[in-house]
Amino acid sequence: MQKFNPDEPFVTLVTPTAPIQPSTHGGRAKCLQRLVRLDLPVPRTVALSFGTVHDIANGEMPDLDQLLSQFQPVALLCVRPSSQDPDWGGPGAILNVGMNDASFVELSDKLGAEAAASIYQRFVQTYAIHVARLDPDVFEEIDAQGQQGLSDALMAYEEEAEEPFPQSPAVQLAEVLRSMARAWEGTSARLLRQAKGAPVDAGLGLVVQEMALGLGHGECGSGVLQLVNSDTGLPQITGRYLSQSQGREALAAGAKSLFLEQDDRGPSLQDLAPQAFEELKEHAALMRRRLRAEMQIEFTIENGRVHILDGVRVDRSARGNVRIVVRLVEDGIITRQEALMRVEPRALVELLHRQVDPDAVRDVIANGIAASPGAATGRIVFSAADAQASAARGEPCILVRRETSPEDVRGMHASVAVLTERGGMTSHAAVIGRGLGLPSVVGAACIRIHPKRAQIIARDGRVFQEGDIITVDGTNGEVLSGAPEMLEARLDDSFQTLMDWADAEGEIDIRANADTPADAAIARGFNAHGIGLCRTEHMFFDPGRLTVMQEMIFADAPEDRRAALDQLLPMQIADFTELFRIMHGQPVCIRLFDPPLHEFLPSDRAGLRDLAEALDLPVSDVTRRVQSMEEHNPMLGLRGVRLGLTVPEIYEMQVRAIFEATLTASKEGDPVVPEIMIPLVSAPREVEIVRTRIDAVAAAVRNEHGRDFDYRLGVMVETPRACLMADKIASSVDFLSFGTNDLTQMTYGLSRDDAGRFMSAYVNQSVYKEDPFHILDVDGVGELLTVGFERARAANPDVVMSICGEHGGNPESIAFCRGLGFNYVSCSPFRVPVARLAAAQEAIRLKIATS
Repeated sequence: MQKFNPDEPFVTLVTPTAPIQPSTHGGRAKCLQRLVRLDLPVPRTVALSFGTVHDIANGEMPDLDQLLSQFQPVALLCVRPSSQDPDWGGPGAILNVGMNDASFVELSDKLGAEAAASIYQRFVQTYAIHVARLDPDVFEEIDAQGQQGLSDALMAYEEEAEEPFPQSPAVQLAEVLRSMARAWEGTSARLLRQAKGAPVDAGLGLVVQEMALGLGHGECGSGVLQLVNSDTGLPQITGRYLSQSQGREALAAGAKSLFLEQDDRGPSLQDLAPQAFEELKEHAALMRRRLRAEMQIEFTIENGRVHILDGVRVDRSARGNVRIVVRLVEDGIITRQEALMRVEPRALVELLHRQVDPDAVRDVIANGIAASPGAATGRIVFSAADAQASAARGEPCILVRRETSPEDVRGMHASVAVLTERGGMTSHAAVIGRGLGLPSVVGAACIRIHPKRAQIIARDGRVFQEGDIITVDGTNGEVLSGAPEMLEARLDDSFQTLMDWADAEGEIDIRANADTPADAAIARGFNAHGIGLCRTEHMFFDPGRLTVMQEMIFADAPEDRRAALDQLLPMQIADFTELFRIMHGQPVCIRLFDPPLHEFLPSDRAGLRDLAEALDLPVSDVTRRVQSMEEHNPMLGLRGVRLGLTVPEIYEMQVRAIFEATLTASKEGDPVVPEIMIPLVSAPREVEIVRTRIDAVAAAVRNEHGRDFDYRLGVMVETPRACLMADKIASSVDFLSFGTNDLTQMTYGLSRDDAGRFMSAYVNQSVYKEDPFHILDVDGVGELLTVGFERARAANPDVVMSICGEHGGNPESIAFCRGLGFNYVSCSPFRVPVARLAAAQEAIRLKIATS
């Protein structure tokens, strides 16, 4: 055979030493070269580079006669795509290129007329539909098989194309190559692969391989084999085999295809061709060991002889992938670091939450923002009270609101999922949903929610009433009608092993945002390194506490407020004591009261009447008082430290509760050093005033109990001014925790609750690269973090710094924070494993880059 012209280096015969790389010829070409190096029975193959395929799409064809000269003159060929990443897809394979009238005669003598006719007919139909782009219905309606079917197919082609079926192998191959190249460069294909993470200029290679027919005399057929179960990751020979078949027909053949191993359910390849079966197992085991991955092999048996046509990484579920990489480490095939890098952090979501079965029928009635992962089915309710009543009856329910507020937290606790018409990634529903591990879809603007009529009007006009069953898929941002099949969350020993390896590599601590003892228990179960944010206001929405809180709000004098707060004090002590007990001496950062007081007051008539009755006041007085407390922009109003300065009794009660709980928990177990965080600081003087008051309460508690204790004081940096004043603030505190949710709002002048209405349009038009509430904006908000970090560290080298916004669970944001030098990040409890793995991967990447 001729050798390729050295002036044509990008059309390459696949040999052990050929210059083939995934970045120039694609992953399939490189894998085939590795199989050749292992001396596996791979048919002769030629690889076309990305540049060559691009030229073909533009009308520049390589020397096809020279290419064809690399194969036997009568060989039939298969053309397959070879993208850099198999997940990016590509056009379908075309088999039997070169089949024509002369080949039919020759194959008829060799295989028999019926087998030859079958091969020819398959090629004519494939070529007509996928290359010549003729009407597929014409060819799919051909029922005849054998020589009659071939005659019908050739006649149909000539009628549709108005020319005979091409007989030249070079012409056939040219048209196949051109069709596949142009399909890759088409707009739809480009958008589809970009959605899978491919760059705009991603290239496509092609491999041209001599066919091993799989049809003929003796035992002939094709199939696929792998050594592992894709779903569980456990060792199991899986796949199918079909006699007298080509390509991947065995997977679509249903009952006609055979099992691989002996099976009570039917015949198997092991029964039919035991020697070929053993060879395939040996080849698969060698590929696993030498290619260092679980591989699926595509094979053909021709007269009992095995041919390996292709090898691809086994497709697997997230759960299966974790177990697969752990087993590869345990078998000494890859390192722990490699195993960690092979698991996508976000894929862990599938292990932590129930999911809709991928094979289930999905009747989608709405799309929104996938705010909190997982899926749940329940009956529609429109209020927190109805959600609690439903939970009391043992009926799963889904809380549906236009947007949630703090007073809906009780209903969210009672629900299995949340759906809102408004909101974004850091809206109230999204943040609380993630904290509770509650599947949530927010910003579903395509539906209309009518609470008074107790109806949801879907985008297609369907009306869903209170009590109807729907499913919220918070992983994919979809709302489904009815109750599709679910897959349960599963955490096994492999998951825990992987997480232990991650902790050994990670160089930044991962804490959890936990507002209740239940949240803390989840965080502890996921091995969080402490609590980075406890939002104490959520503790006051329990029905038994809300009325007392409202009494305090309506009190006119400080002594009356203190009297009401005295009733809340033992409740807060119990809350904090339980948090400290659960965390076993790990750090617990407690944010003092933050929201405006009006959030604890009702806004509807029924609620106002109930409040008036509870306080023994006229409804008119209660209504006027509530209206007087309304603010034009509550997010920028009397909240956070501003409330602590003007109504100091609240903070005094809370810090006393923290100190009392500290003494109690320290007596029972590990010493507790609580971290007290002041929210919404923008001036150093605010810190000075609050610190003086906290120190006074600490001294009083020490004197009353005759015992000493330590505590750390810090601030939540969530205003641009606080970032700019970080040096002056840091000189009088122990830690700074950047609250990136509010900091992003204030930097952009953008409400996180309303951003979901237009954010997708902004991202699609490249105004923003990503939703800044989802992925930290390193150019804008990140610059403020950098300024704040550098100024604080210069003023106080020992100050501890972190972020506690929802960005703390995002892999890209973790990389930024670790690079800046933050001590830890804090995120929702169910995002802790994701963050732990992301932190480990970032540390490994940096080690590789500097080695």
